[in-house]
Amino acid sequence: MNSFDVVVIGSGPGGYVSAIRCAQLGFKTAIIEKYSTLGGTCLNVGCIPSKALLSSSHHYAEIAHFADHGIEVSGEVKVNLEKMIARKQAVVDQTSGGVKYLMDKNNITVLEGLGSFVDATHVAVAKADGTSETIEAKNVIIATGSKPSSLPFISIDKERIITSTEALKLTEVPKHLVIIGGGVIGIELGQVYLRLGAQVSVVEFMDRIIPGMDGALSKELTKVLKKQGMKFYTSHKVQSVERAGDVVTVKAENAKGEIITLEGDYSLVSVGRRPYTDGLNAENAGVKISERGQIEVNDHLQTSASNIYAIGDVVRGAMLAHKAEEEGTMVAEILAGQKPHIDYNLIPGVVYTWPEVAAVGQTEEQLKAAGVAYKSGSFPFKALGRARASADLDGFVKILADAKTDEVLGVHMIGARTADLIAEAVVAMEYKASAEDISRMSHAHPTFAEAIKEAALAATDNRALHV
Repeated sequence: MNSFDVVVIGSGPGGYVSAIRCAQLGFKTAIIEKYSTLGGTCLNVGCIPSKALLSSSHHYAEIAHFADHGIEVSGEVKVNLEKMIARKQAVVDQTSGGVKYLMDKNNITVLEGLGSFVDATHVAVAKADGTSETIEAKNVIIATGSKPSSLPFISIDKERIITSTEALKLTEVPKHLVIIGGGVIGIELGQVYLRLGAQVSVVEFMDRIIPGMDGALSKELTKVLKKQGMKFYTSHKVQSVERAGDVVTVKAENAKGEIITLEGDYSLVSVGRRPYTDGLNAENAGVKISERGQIEVNDHLQTSASNIYAIGDVVRGAMLAHKAEEEGTMVAEILAGQKPHIDYNLIPGVVYTWPEVAAVGQTEEQLKAAGVAYKSGSFPFKALGRARASADLDGFVKILADAKTDEVLGVHMIGARTADLIAEAVVAMEYKASAEDISRMSHAHPTFAEAIKEAALAATDNRALHV
C-alpha cells in the first residue's frame, strides 16, 4: 500500500495549490481527481472558460465602436460560435496541462478516480476501469469543490434547461436566453450571449442583481447592462420552468403577486452552487457535514477528524477560487508547524463583465447595519483622461473609510480593468492604510488607477481634484 504524508482530494485551485505548497514544504504528497483533466470546476467549466468566452465576445462587441476610433471595417462580420467554443477549449486544455506540469515538477503523485474515505487514514480511489486502489494518508485535505444548484421544481435537461456547464459549450447563439438568477455567473454568461446577438432576460428573486455586493455597484451595473439591451425582472420568484420542444417557458411572480411569463429557446439556471461531497463517504472518517452540506471546520480548517482538513467551496465562506488557494496554502503551512493567517474580509470579489465590477472589505449596507460611523468618497471614470481616451466611461471607484481613524473599510469599483485595480485596494487594506495614505501615493497619469487616488481624496475632506 502506497503511503503519503498528505493526500489531497480534488484538483481545483484550492486542491492543486495546496498540493504544491505541501510538496514545497517537504511532504510526500498525492492528489486525487475523479476527472481525466486537472483543475476542477474553475479551470474546466468555470472561471477560465467563461473568461475566454467573455474575452472573445468582447472583441466582437467592440467592432460596433471601431468607427468611433477611425477604423472602418468593410464587409460582413460574423460570429463563428464553433470556433469561439474551440478556442475556449484550447485555453482550458492548455491551462489544465499546465497544472499537470506543476504536479510533475513538484513530484506530486496524481491518482485519477473517485476518492472516498475507508477510515481517517485510508482513502480508496475508484478508477474508471472498475479497479480500485487504497492508499494510506497521514493527513488528508478535502478540496472537492461545488456543483451548480437548482430549484426543487426545475428539471435540468442539459439541452434547453441548462446550467453554467452547458452554457459554456452551446452549438448556437440563443434567440432568447432566460436566466434564472442575477448573481455573478448568470450575469457574466448573460453578457456573453447578449453580445453575440441573443435577447437576454434575467429573473432575480432579490430586489437587485449581484445582491452580495455594494448596492451602488448593483445599480450602476444594472444601468449599463440595460443600456446594452439586457432585461431584468428583479423581486420576481420563479414558479415554474417548463420545456415544450425548443421552447422553454418560465413563469415568475412579481412583488405585486402578478405572474409574468417569459418564453425563450434556452433557460440558464444560475441560482448558486452547492458543496460537493457526493461519494466521499466522509462519515467513515468521522468528518461532520452540516445541514447545508458544508464540511464543518474550525478556524484552522480542521474537521472533526484531527488529521483531516477541508478547504474551498466545500467549507463555509465565499465560493471563490482565490479564497480556496489561500486556504490550501494555509493548511499546508499549518501541517508544517507554521502559523499562517487569512483575513477573510480582504478576499476580493470580482464580476468579469464589461465594465468589470470589483470589491473588497465592507459594503455601505454592512457598515450601516453594524452601526459603524464612516465616510465615503467616489470618483467617476468619465472624469479620467485615460477613460476618455479609450472610451471606457462607465463606472466609478468608491472608498469607505472610518469616520474617526480614516482607515479604509471597503473599496468598491465598477469600470475598465477594475478586476486588476482591486489588488491595490487589497494591499492598502492589508497594511491598514487610511484614505489619506492612498491619496498621497503617486499614481501614473493617465491611468485608470488614478480613480482610486481621486476617490481617496474625495473621502479625505472631499478633496478630489478632477471632478
